[in-house]
Amino acid sequence: MKYLFFTLLTITVILLTTAVVLAQPPGLPSAPSQAPIDGGLGLLAAAGGAYAWKKLRSRKDADSDFS
Repeated sequence: MKYLFFTLLTITVILLTTAVVLAQPPGLPSAPSQAPIDGGLGLLAAAGGAYAWKKLRSRKDADSDFS
């Protein structure tokens, strides 16, 4: 009898709480704040290009010294 009572009580609690605890869908996100892409990023890209050009040029010069 005790086992039946606890089983029914558990089932009742589970059924009642599922009606209350239904998950709500998340709201729509707000518009993202845009990060400005200005001269700083352009300077960084130019510096990276210059560094790559220097490395490739020095590699070409080092290869021509051995031939």
